[in-house]
Amino acid sequence: MNNINQTVSFSKNAANVFFHILTKCNLKCRHCYINKKQHGDTILPISDIELWLNEFASKSSQTNIIFLGGEPTLHPDLSTAIKKARKLGFKSVTIDTNGYLFNDILSKTEPYEVDYFSFSLDGATADVNDKIRGRGCYEACLSGINKAVSKGFNTSLIFTVSSENIHELEKMPPLLKDLGITRFFIQVIGIRGNSADSRENLQVSRDKWLDLVPAAAQKAADHGIIVSYPKVFLEPGEIFECAGLCADNYFIFPNGRVYRCPLCEDFPIHSMKFENNRLVRCPGINEASLFTLDIPEGCVMNKLIQPDNICYRPDKTPEYRIACCMLKQEVHIDI
Repeated sequence: MNNINQTVSFSKNAANVFFHILTKCNLKCRHCYINKKQHGDTILPISDIELWLNEFASKSSQTNIIFLGGEPTLHPDLSTAIKKARKLGFKSVTIDTNGYLFNDILSKTEPYEVDYFSFSLDGATADVNDKIRGRGCYEACLSGINKAVSKGFNTSLIFTVSSENIHELEKMPPLLKDLGITRFFIQVIGIRGNSADSRENLQVSRDKWLDLVPAAAQKAADHGIIVSYPKVFLEPGEIFECAGLCADNYFIFPNGRVYRCPLCEDFPIHSMKFENNRLVRCPGINEASLFTLDIPEGCVMNKLIQPDNICYRPDKTPEYRIACCMLKQEVHIDI
């Protein structure tokens, strides 16, 4: 067996479509990134969902579709959207869910139609998770995972690291194994949505991130789980690359906005939009204008909206560069 720990390079031969089919949710998580002031509260009709899926199906034979919300299982036609995505030939179909699994979604879909149900859990214990996501969420999520696994669905789990829960990250690997999780995504909290409006400091320091996250990822990988987490901090000599220039990622919202960078989502600077159900480019200065800027700190949007994770030397030069938020480190055991 070989231990694989590698940075996943950006590729123009694949595309990832993060499709927010609604912004409605049954929870009010403290770190939720959804900004209804920017993206409204529309539940996108299935007729529009199908037309918008058509726009991306031909991007690449390696296009992955991820249905999100809000809580996507609240959409009454999610199962129809899943079947449409399969018919159009998307490489993979993933559902990001908080675990409540509304509208009897597990009975309306088959394991061959969904590559992963990806569950969000932000604590290894109910005490920590429910302080972040709401009372009863821990048990509801575990129940949802058990139901999905029992029906033969592949399951993954998303853990968003913050100052409120990083101390529980090391407890996650044995829980993942017990639940039958096969992929584990560790996310860094972004200063967007609720996090941007909150006076709480939920970000984790560079030292703590580097000390705890890679070690927890390795422990999960030792259980046979594939683990991905953001690179966040580039090592000396590593070149900064922006996914907006080097990859095909699309973040779609039900009001028609399409972003190429998730850090831009709190602002009306989207570079694309749906107009009469056709995807068009937005004129003028927008996020695409920022992608070409080369600054010593690395990611321009990080410098603009969450500069507190950058440290400077006495001469005002940054001690390190911040990676593109889409650059991932992957750890797994190759048998």
